[in-house]
Amino acid sequence: MRLRHADGTTVHLGYCTNVHPAEDLAGIVGQLDHYALPVRERLGADRLGLGLWLAHDVARELAADRTAVARLRAELDFRGLEVVTLNGFPYRGFHAPVVKHAVYSPDWTSQARLAYTLDLAQVLSGLLPDDAPHGSISTLPLAWRDPWDADRRAAAGQRIRALEAGLAAQADRDGRPVRVAFEPEPGCAVETVEQIERELTGLGGDLLGLCLDVCHLAVSYEDPAQVLDRLAAAGLAVVKVQASCALQADDPSDPAVREALAAFVEPRFLHQTREAGTGGAAHAADDLGEALSGPGALPGAAPWRVHFHVPLHAPPEPPLAGTSAVLEQTLGLLFGGPAALADHVEVETYTWSVLPADRRPEGADALVAGIAAEVAWAAGTLTDLGLKEVTA
Repeated sequence: MRLRHADGTTVHLGYCTNVHPAEDLAGIVGQLDHYALPVRERLGADRLGLGLWLAHDVARELAADRTAVARLRAELDFRGLEVVTLNGFPYRGFHAPVVKHAVYSPDWTSQARLAYTLDLAQVLSGLLPDDAPHGSISTLPLAWRDPWDADRRAAAGQRIRALEAGLAAQADRDGRPVRVAFEPEPGCAVETVEQIERELTGLGGDLLGLCLDVCHLAVSYEDPAQVLDRLAAAGLAVVKVQASCALQADDPSDPAVREALAAFVEPRFLHQTREAGTGGAAHAADDLGEALSGPGALPGAAPWRVHFHVPLHAPPEPPLAGTSAVLEQTLGLLFGGPAALADHVEVETYTWSVLPADRRPEGADALVAGIAAEVAWAAGTLTDLGLKEVTA
């Protein structure tokens, strides 16, 4: 979907296809018919944006074959779908039975991560709609925090400088830039906006910036207004916004709350958990199960937020909650003023398949309905801020 801000900026809204498991070209085209097209039709939209996830192997295949990229663009166009952004965080195997820390590999100390991201940039350049001024790619927050030392920081810096050079050369060649957005995440080498400011300073220009995942922002207990002020002062752009909500427990000492939280413990994804403190997070656990029990269990004396993306339109039932208020505040700050502070918004709830059994969609139709409801929620929030939907 496209929406128009009062300042004339076209804001692209879509959903991220990392919710789907396909990792080859045939599977990706198939998911357009099984999911993306029905989502667009359910929304009644002329066109729908996709934050396309391309795993390493298919990204490499497409980057080596411009004709295949053109065919994929035609498949998108035929279905009323468009792509201005890619999710370049998971490298492959994002729907393996156990992902956990593997999602951070290879990291930005590795040549493989650089090559993958440049492949994505080349593919995206061929998928962009003719009237899109630029594209974006979200990527991981450099690396998991352990180990993270001076040598690894220097290696990551070398890769990022090479990334910026490659993006600049591509922009000169193709006429439109593709920008890469680093995504702070709890537990990583870059966990907060303050850290990304420190790590990226001096490494690149306008082609590098921030992917603001609002679930991550909430889990880290960062204040959205302070975050945007800090970014403005540092000259770092919000290249991409991931509209997402975290799981929240206001009283994790309550046995009923702990029982409800335990239903969200699952083996595939990492669910970093933070306990509120004065001005931020006071206590941290790397996964929800660890937060609930064992030697690393959190005290439970203050509210918890959990890196478990919950549907935007359907927060968990009491005694749990979601962080939709943080998302609404952040979108208001980004789009409710005289100027739009971003133009790519991606609904990124990839956790539908691991929700507690009683909340999990059964079958493609139920998943389509859930994704469409999320996109509608995001579109409604933006139109309430004064943006207008653009029709073809």
